[in-house]
Amino acid sequence: MSYISKVRKVTDLAKAEELPLHSRTPVEWARGVLANPIRLLMDHAFLEKKAASNALELLTRWPGEFVDGWVDTMTSIARDEAAHLAQVTRILRRRGARLARLHKNPYANALRLLVRKGHSGETLDRLLISALIEVRSCERFAVLAAASEDSELAEFYSSLFASEFGHYRIFLDLARKIASAEAVEARWQELLAEEARILAAQEAGPRIHSGFVVAT
Repeated sequence: MSYISKVRKVTDLAKAEELPLHSRTPVEWARGVLANPIRLLMDHAFLEKKAASNALELLTRWPGEFVDGWVDTMTSIARDEAAHLAQVTRILRRRGARLARLHKNPYANALRLLVRKGHSGETLDRLLISALIEVRSCERFAVLAAASEDSELAEFYSSLFASEFGHYRIFLDLARKIASAEAVEARWQELLAEEARILAAQEAGPRIHSGFVVAT
């Protein structure tokens, strides 16, 4: 791996430490999931597929009066996530694998149960849950890039860090357009705490949002 690539990995990992998460992913988690790269990549592919469909689903969910830039933002995010999906599936093909037809994501499903459906804060919650998934993915990609001895995967996950960071910030910025700064921050902190709890309850395994075994 080139010197520039090594610097990039270290820089991404340092930036990940500054993310507002309430828990941190140890490098041991990355080493564990990277032992089964095909299953990890399959899970990742569905993560990108869901991210693209989530942006498209949010496309017409602006609350009340039309929010300037809403549609352009969601279409841009959907395009980015679809491009990431194409990248993952190409890597799978090169490694002699292909996308499965069925997939479960208990982490994301648990987070989405926190959305206050039918409540005035439903759209705010959808934006913040989207931001949460992006910011955790961002952190996980940095840890994977730093831990991977597979140059292709290290470069791939490092390249995704900036994109996911940008998406996380975009969802937060949109949230601040539809609710007061105080309401956004209060709900954001509540959901960050819940996210850490949900992640800690996940089973270990080769998934982007899996849990990890804590040494005793």
